[in-house]
Amino acid sequence: MECVFCNKKIKIDGKISRQDTCPHCQRDLRCCRQCKFYDQDAYNGCREVAAERIVDKERANFCDFFVPKGSKAGGGSYNRTREAKQALEALFKK
Repeated sequence: MECVFCNKKIKIDGKISRQDTCPHCQRDLRCCRQCKFYDQDAYNGCREVAAERIVDKERANFCDFFVPKGSKAGGGSYNRTREAKQALEALFKK
């Protein structure tokens, strides 16, 4: 993982907890800005449609959809949403 605040590489073993901070800049690791779903241009700043609104994107939070940026981990319901849209579009194609 690479910290979005200081751009330094961080080795992560296991899940990132709410208390984890970057060893270089001491900023929170489990925050919206560090998540692969973060998108300042998306509604509520998140591409995950089922996520609750988080006001402070730079502070630690309890979001269930958190996936570290650059992670190869699954995309949660974001993938399910895309698959559902594709299935719906397939129904109307002839």
